[in-house]
This record gives sequence, C-alpha cells and structure tokens, in this order.
Amino acid sequence: MRPDFIWDTIPIVPPCRHAQVLRGFARTEGSLHTLPTKHGKWLVVLDHIVQSFELGRTYPESAVNETLEAFHPDFAALRRHLVDEGIHDPRRRNLLAYGRVGRSLAFGPPGESQH
Repeated sequence: MRPDFIWDTIPIVPPCRHAQVLRGFARTEGSLHTLPTKHGKWLVVLDHIVQSFELGRTYPESAVNETLEAFHPDFAALRRHLVDEGIHDPRRRNLLAYGRVGRSLAFGPPGESQH
C-alpha cells in the first residue's frame, strides 16, 4: 500500500477525541491494557507511544523494545505497527536501529498536522 493512499481509506480520529480514545486503551500511567482493533484508534495509540522517542535520534532495537515493552508486553506488535505506519523507520545502514520520523499519522497526512 502506498503511504499516500492510506489517507483515502482510514477514518481519522479527530484530535479533540484523542484523550477519550487513549482512556479506552491506556492505564493512568500510560501503559496499554488493551490493543486497538480499529485502524484510526491504532493511530492515536501509536502517536501516544511515539512521544517517548526523541525526534531525530536513532535508537538501537534493544532500546526501542525496552521502551515499547513499558507500554505493552507485545512490544514486537507495537514495533511492527510503528514501522508499518511509517512512524518509525528502520535505517538502511543498520537494520537494528530506528529513528522517529517527524510526523504522526494520527493527525492526518504530512503537511496537515492539527496538533
């Protein structure tokens, strides 16, 4: 699926509803008790998770796993979703390192961020 194509098919959760969506999946300290099944809600949850990573910094896979595991025991699923959505990008020079991309799919296509 082309990255620009998904905007035609994903129902985006309006930013004013993000806190409400997160309350449905996250405990008060931020870890997740449940993983979403709807794509739009996944994007909100992934955006919540990605805030734990510093923009422009490269992380070894072990650090990514450790951070993601603090959110949910199935850190591999979280990492897969982050990569699949283009929020985290495996670096070609080192497949074990990830860096945060400077956008979030939870708020709409690049250039249309509403937060």
